[in-house]
Amino acid sequence: MTDITATEPVRPGGLWLSFTRNRLSWVGLLLLAAIVFVAVAAPWLAPYDPLEQNIVARLEPPSAEFLLGTDSYGRDVLSRLIYGARISLFVGFVAILIAMVIGTAIGVISGYIGGVFDQIVMGVLDVMLSFPTLLLGLMIAAMLGASLENLIIAIAITEVAPFARVARAPTITLKQRDFVEASRAYGCGPLRIMFRHILPNMLSDVVVMSSLWMASAIRTEASLSFIGLGVPPPTATWGGMIREGFENILDAWWLAVFPSFAILLTVLALNLLGDALRDASDPRSR
Repeated sequence: MTDITATEPVRPGGLWLSFTRNRLSWVGLLLLAAIVFVAVAAPWLAPYDPLEQNIVARLEPPSAEFLLGTDSYGRDVLSRLIYGARISLFVGFVAILIAMVIGTAIGVISGYIGGVFDQIVMGVLDVMLSFPTLLLGLMIAAMLGASLENLIIAIAITEVAPFARVARAPTITLKQRDFVEASRAYGCGPLRIMFRHILPNMLSDVVVMSSLWMASAIRTEASLSFIGLGVPPPTATWGGMIREGFENILDAWWLAVFPSFAILLTVLALNLLGDALRDASDPRSR
């Protein structure tokens, strides 16, 4: 009886039940929801304008007036931290969405066609995977220049290869299944088979991994902003705030510590959520 149950397909209700049974999944979900709420409600939650300068109050430590202190231009750190969440979440979400669409399409097409075409595509992807994510993003961002759009493009390109790898493996298995052969015999074309029959059967794996790689995208965004290849100032970004605080780390520790802690919480929430989704979608873990 146990073996029969283990081989049955996972229903959405069972997937949700497996997800909710994991206590850490709730921690990640609630923490991420709180961060998203802060980013969306930034105009109402931020006590000051994140770009407003007050030279008289520059480098003020955390106090009742400025809860997280001020930077070298007298700008409120808390307000900039709240608005910086918008940039980090937007860049991470859009970059991963672009990478997921392009990478999944490449993986499905390459795995379905196979042969020499598959070898050439996988060879190119292997070259991309041979570079560390940050180094590849650094090279692309340096060539394109510092801007929000170029930052998203650079991060998206670095994540295309992993998505293609994840999509290719199940495609090779699924294209040999009976329902695909039946569709082919019925007269369905390759594009219809790939994106109507194969893609829906492996999309859950791609979506689960996207939550984990979004954390990587946020780290990459912070790293590129730290070295000056992210969103140009004075726009508030967590990586840019850490860079500004690094110059005053001994005199004004709060400038770098609080943005670093915000990145830590966001990456932790995404990793907890991604691990819970991966375990819930894996029949062996249940």
